[in-house]
Amino acid sequence: MTDATALPGQPRGGVLSGPATARAVNVLAPNASAMTLDGTNTWILSEPDSDLAVVVDPGPLDDGHLRHVVGTAEQAGKRVALTLLTHGHPDHAEGAARFAELTGTKVRALDPALRLGDEGLTAGDVVTVGGLELRVVPAPGHTADSLCFHLPADRAVLTGDTVLGRGTTVVAHPDGRLGDYLDTLRRLRSLTVDDGVHTVLPGHGPVLDDAQGAVEYYLAHRAHRLAQVETAVENGHRTPSEVVAHVYADVDRSLWPAAELSVRAQLKYLEEHGIL
Repeated sequence: MTDATALPGQPRGGVLSGPATARAVNVLAPNASAMTLDGTNTWILSEPDSDLAVVVDPGPLDDGHLRHVVGTAEQAGKRVALTLLTHGHPDHAEGAARFAELTGTKVRALDPALRLGDEGLTAGDVVTVGGLELRVVPAPGHTADSLCFHLPADRAVLTGDTVLGRGTTVVAHPDGRLGDYLDTLRRLRSLTVDDGVHTVLPGHGPVLDDAQGAVEYYLAHRAHRLAQVETAVENGHRTPSEVVAHVYADVDRSLWPAAELSVRAQLKYLEEHGIL
């Protein structure tokens, strides 16, 4: 068995649901799959002495899960006062409208189509509820509408699908763009260096206790994959599916359709930079 401290980002072992920091509690959605890992992490955030909470990514449209999130907050003496979305993929956002019904909350997101209420979210916004402070960090790349949320009091960042607790994420071409994603990773690295962020609260998988290590690994991984794709094309693998079969030969074939999205994003990036 590999020591977790030796893995990228130092993932925590044990049960995923439950308290993760002084202000963050995870409720794991029952939608495990090859793409969602153990399931979607739905985060309940609150100041310890406050009776108000923020929920990030209610998850899939699963009434049992949504009610469990509400119940978990209520058992801790909290009332959900606001719902936030990291991005619009269904495993994170499909249940948001129903969750808003259950809690009477507004839903704030970057994409206007996902919002319930007048307020959206933009880069640089600071969300405050019951003394809790969340800073909105632009994070395009996985999708165009992706956001992260910096929780300075816990020196933590909620990353949605931008950084996962295990493995790496997909650049969901054409909505996701590799250049944007690399910029986002560099922005997150600055949070770890300049703002002292050390904990990643991801959208899937375990909490990571070495945020800088995780981001550095992601940057290195992307550079390595990009070089592999470039070499594959130089060796005559012209179509995205051919590149996937060559570069991702050691990856479970069930993940190849997702890998092809990233390959398409990588090919577009190489084309835009005059490399292909």
